Amino acid sequence: MTHEQAPDRTVLEITGSERESFLQGLVTNDVARARDAPVYAALLTPQGKYIVDFFLVPHGDALLLDVKSDFAEGLMKRLTLYKLRADVAIARASLNVHRGIDLPPEGAFADPRDPSMGWRRYIAEPGPDPSIDWDARRVAACIPETGIELVPEQTFVLEAGFDRLGGVDHRKGCYVGQEVTARMRHKTELRKGLVTVAVEGSAPVGTPITTADGRAAGTLYTQAGGQGIAHLRYERAGTGMRAGDAAVHWHDAAARSA
Repeated sequence: MTHEQAPDRTVLEITGSERESFLQGLVTNDVARARDAPVYAALLTPQGKYIVDFFLVPHGDALLLDVKSDFAEGLMKRLTLYKLRADVAIARASLNVHRGIDLPPEGAFADPRDPSMGWRRYIAEPGPDPSIDWDARRVAACIPETGIELVPEQTFVLEAGFDRLGGVDHRKGCYVGQEVTARMRHKTELRKGLVTVAVEGSAPVGTPITTADGRAAGTLYTQAGGQGIAHLRYERAGTGMRAGDAAVHWHDAAARSA
């Protein structure tokens, strides 16, 4: 069985009779969908910028939040601040996150972002040490990672591909940051965003990408197998782009400029 324990994930448990309505007014996705299967979602600032992303997972009379461990404490504090007098309790769960790419075991859920990201399972028992190259899978599918491509207080989730990843519901009604997100979707054409690029060479995560004539074109992030995830300004993307010593090629650049 090709699976492993995710050592960098923390599971929070949300209980109480108002847990669903409480989260519904905060996160980018429809919490009602998490009654039967995991939902990918994010919490935004009132200005529509990313704070943290997570999976909402059904778990009996509770909802689990599967979040990057570095962000778990901050998320707990922020949710506690929002809950006021709602009948909601937030605590760490004694569960480990298992994930794999083979036949899913009983109790596992498909990763809702992309089929290439396999399955996730939440159990108390520890799992095998990491062995799967998730970065290569993320890069190929252009799936951003918390704290890398998804930058707190900077990233707009539509530029990060949340529509494509099923991470935002535009019909659910109000949530924190909804107005800005809706305006970006309905009133403007996205002029920049995350894309998968071909990379010849390598560069540190966060290296600026420049055009052939030296203008700023974006930023190069995770790289694996000759590819990388880049945040590009579409109108400047073209031949001759570089990120430090690495050459960067985007196959859609020619089509967009045609």
